Amino acid sequence: MRLGIDFGTTRTVVACADRGNYPVLSFVDDAGDAHDFFPSVVAERAGELRFGFDALAAATADPSFTAVRSFKRLLADAHAGPGKTVTIGGTTIAIDELVTRFLAATKDAILTRSNLPAELREEGVSNEDAIRSVVAVPANASGAQRFVTLDAFRRAGFHPIAMLNEPSAAGFEFTHRHRDTLTSRRDHVVVYDLGGGTFDASLVRMRGRSHEVLATAGVNQLGGDDFDDVLVDLVLARAGLTRGALERGALDRLVDQCRDAKERLNPSSRKISIDVELALGALANAPEIVVPVAEFYEACMPLVERAIEAMIPVMSRLEGAAPHGDDVETALSDIAGIYVVGGASELPIVARALRQRFGRRVHRSPYPSAAIAIGLAIACDESAGFELSDRFSRTFGVFRESRAGEEITFDPIFTSDTALPARAGEPLRCRRDYRAAHNVGHFRFFECNAVGDDGRPRGDMMMSGDVLFPFDPELARAADLTGVPVERIASRAGGPRIEEEYSLDEHGIVAITIKNLDAGIERVYRLGSAG
Repeated sequence: MRLGIDFGTTRTVVACADRGNYPVLSFVDDAGDAHDFFPSVVAERAGELRFGFDALAAATADPSFTAVRSFKRLLADAHAGPGKTVTIGGTTIAIDELVTRFLAATKDAILTRSNLPAELREEGVSNEDAIRSVVAVPANASGAQRFVTLDAFRRAGFHPIAMLNEPSAAGFEFTHRHRDTLTSRRDHVVVYDLGGGTFDASLVRMRGRSHEVLATAGVNQLGGDDFDDVLVDLVLARAGLTRGALERGALDRLVDQCRDAKERLNPSSRKISIDVELALGALANAPEIVVPVAEFYEACMPLVERAIEAMIPVMSRLEGAAPHGDDVETALSDIAGIYVVGGASELPIVARALRQRFGRRVHRSPYPSAAIAIGLAIACDESAGFELSDRFSRTFGVFRESRAGEEITFDPIFTSDTALPARAGEPLRCRRDYRAAHNVGHFRFFECNAVGDDGRPRGDMMMSGDVLFPFDPELARAADLTGVPVERIASRAGGPRIEEEYSLDEHGIVAITIKNLDAGIERVYRLGSAG
């Protein structure tokens, strides 16, 4: 069994590789209706957790259940590594355990309530190792998010053979579907991926079945959920209410209604009708509230413009484009097109704004919500023959002292244009060697979008690790160095020889080895792991 699994913010979509075809699996809910997704929802009551359709059914039937949607967004938190806890109703749970339990429920749904072919279902039930999969993360995902996601899939009983950036997976779906639009002169595609919670854009060179990602940019907290919030606020303003005036169940019902109404919009829609009486009960000042589509689109434009501005570094990589995008329109003549994917991209204003900004060479996937899952299934199918050269997409480095401690500088180890190793290939390695100036090494590892001309991190920034290492061999057995004062070594020759080795694997996860070469002390840290 070979599956492409797109663990999405609002919906998880699964596609299957089946003899050169890549159908999207459908799942049956409690009412017997089929859906081409498994809801990314968790519900809690008195310590009991339910997931997916079971969570939605429980929250609808029993108000004592607390439902949390879009919990994947918690992974984008700056400290969302193993051990980071979240509260669901009355239950506090580690984020990695929550994701693992959700993915285990997804696996069970694939095997028991989907239209997976019978022979594949039997294979998966009898042999867990047979569930081979390719999974995805946002291109702008941190090291912690990558580690937690990959580890959770493994612990949930899947056998992930690769993890791709989401727009890179969508590029496979483009080539599979639109190969005839590529020529020797126009072999670049810009993938615009606006999902439920994140936005990514990648410039991909596509030559036959070989894909090379040239540049990637994104926003961790921008997606369909934000468009839903815009409509919710417009409705509440007309109702004379605020979010604080609503109990959790009423707000959830209103958000669901607004999301459904948004997803029903088409280019000819003129108004949006929301049954506020059903959602808000006695708080509703009318049975129905109507919002003009034009007003909704106008309120959404800052979000669309934010995504387009985030694309500019990617568009600027096109040959002939100016650094700040002044000549991007001219450079677009050299690309096969902008490929629009992701559930939130179905909003008609998105393609319209892209055409107005960049011209008419805009293609939207016929299955925008499933394009990533289909691309992942293609990547999982060795007989398809696709190859990918991807990029790290972020900059990882460490802060260091300079000028005897008078200044702090940022040392970039792997930059956002670093090519990731081939699948199952040797990790990319980078070393730093020096003599220690202190008794304890305090390593503050950091991730960001890029480094400015002044050498400072910029864009989306977060601490990715805080490590204390014993340069003084007498401290090697100390269980905890946090209480040890950091002191300079008095010797003119300096302290012991230190070697830092950084390795970057095909998943974009960094491992760090720090050695005291003189004392024979060595410790290994994996970016995003618990230790």
